[in-house]
Amino acid sequence: MPREIVTIECTEARKEGKSPSRYITTRNKKLKTEKIELRKYNPSLRRHTLHREIK
Repeated sequence: MPREIVTIECTEARKEGKSPSRYITTRNKKLKTEKIELRKYNPSLRRHTLHREIK
């Protein structure tokens, strides 16, 4: 299968001492070989933050 399941985690929450939010999404391994970076909502910080792929 060309699509794989990846987990993305908030990059700003740990700096502020709060729990990071995590989301699960998929990506196409053949077209996107680099790690995913998306702006998603973090409920503990109450704003949109940058989330990066961790797995």
